[in-house]
Amino acid sequence: MTAPAHRVRRLEPAALAGVMSRDVVLFGRYWKATTFSSVVQPTIYLLAFGLGFGSLVSHVDNVPYVEYVGTGVVATAVLFSSAFPGMFNTFIRWKFQRTYDAMLAAPVDVEELITAEILWISVRAGVYGVAPLLVAMLFGLSPNPGMLFVPFIGFVTGVGFASFGVLVAAVAKTIDNFNYVTSAVLTPLFLVAGTFFPISTLPPVLHALALANPLYHCVALVRDVSLGHYGWADLASVGVLVSFALVMWRIAVWQMESRLID
Repeated sequence: MTAPAHRVRRLEPAALAGVMSRDVVLFGRYWKATTFSSVVQPTIYLLAFGLGFGSLVSHVDNVPYVEYVGTGVVATAVLFSSAFPGMFNTFIRWKFQRTYDAMLAAPVDVEELITAEILWISVRAGVYGVAPLLVAMLFGLSPNPGMLFVPFIGFVTGVGFASFGVLVAAVAKTIDNFNYVTSAVLTPLFLVAGTFFPISTLPPVLHALALANPLYHCVALVRDVSLGHYGWADLASVGVLVSFALVMWRIAVWQMESRLID
């Protein structure tokens, strides 16, 4: 009697771990530059707006302005450290280095490859998102047990935007096309996410669009857990972020499969 053949499941843990372990090894070579750019840029926003406008605007929604910005800039850190690696790393490894072609020669399929890449980017984004909170603490933000949820919020948000970056890399003709996405999509998203001012001050049309912005829901969640302001709206924000992450992940995998598999 022959033994039953081993059934290969979707998203095999061993395949995911193999791809991610490679990413970890590579990260050890360039972590300083990546961490510097991912942490310093949002910190500059925090210092410029929190301390600059903070001298003109003391409170927003009964929250000291530096704390308001400090909790909001977390989403900016997550955005920068997920969408950009999703775009640039994917495009370079696919188009120029042909890394993905070589990896697909191993027992790894496109879904596992792209999922592992997205998960690794998202883990980093969740960690980098904590940096603005640490800086804000130096300027008066009080530690709160709810801040322990911030890396998880950053991770889920990172899955969505890393997947978005992979999707852009899959459909872009050249790397120069990323300039359009950065200027026309990513920049408006973080400007109307409630990071620097409440979206309630926006005109009705823009306010409705801002409510559909996943980054706004990241800001709202991080701000609420960091300041201890919990409400039913937070459950809706969780639902939006999870839905965004799942939809973007599936579309990104679908598009990359069509590019990598002839």
